[in-house]
Amino acid sequence: MKVPELPMMRIKLIDMLYAFLRSQRLRSEIGVHVIGSTFTTETLRAQRRRAYRTLLLITLVALLCACNSNDTSNNTNAPVISGQPQTSLPMPPLNGKSITNLGWQLTNGTHSAFSELNGKVVVLDFYATWCEPCRRSIPHLVDLQKRYMDDVRVVGLNVGGPEDVSQVPNFAREFQIQYQLGVPDDDLVSLLLSSSDAIPQTFIFDRNGKLVRNFVGFGDDTGSAIDQAVAGALVSTTSQ
Repeated sequence: MKVPELPMMRIKLIDMLYAFLRSQRLRSEIGVHVIGSTFTTETLRAQRRRAYRTLLLITLVALLCACNSNDTSNNTNAPVISGQPQTSLPMPPLNGKSITNLGWQLTNGTHSAFSELNGKVVVLDFYATWCEPCRRSIPHLVDLQKRYMDDVRVVGLNVGGPEDVSQVPNFAREFQIQYQLGVPDDDLVSLLLSSSDAIPQTFIFDRNGKLVRNFVGFGDDTGSAIDQAVAGALVSTTSQ
């Protein structure tokens, strides 16, 4: 097993913590030897209390840095978060890459490419079965697919990790999902979730494969905003 490298900041904090512990040990030993002539018992106790408080502070800082680290070498290929992200509308940078040949593995084992949906407005929804905001968004996406059966293709892409994939069939039955469900290619995840790995994320493409809108999270007004974006994509590409 490959052991992930610690970020440099964490290494420095550990070195600082080790040096601090070593200095406090030496001070305690010196205090014990000269306590009869230089230190009082209360002075030594006060010194130790300050040392413990400082140690606690350094430990908390080290833990916070570890929790906020961007080291993903031990993660699965699917970026996920457990909390509800704030809803925003960023446009991810495509960096000149083409989404045409990228796709997803369907639950029946076949691979589907984005190019196969050419001529349709495409809604790609990145989700996990355990993600509460994702679960709130699903009924709206189910209804959206029913309303635009001929012109829109909704695709649910699971990024909840390998263990979550096994939950997808029950998830589909629970919400009566009729649209495609699959696991995205790594390159597709890297391309579309490059700006933020928060879920749910919903991407809307027009009939020509052009990215129209990107929604992060699912709030009170997100459903209507998705409807407007889909309707706009249908009108704009129809009139061209």
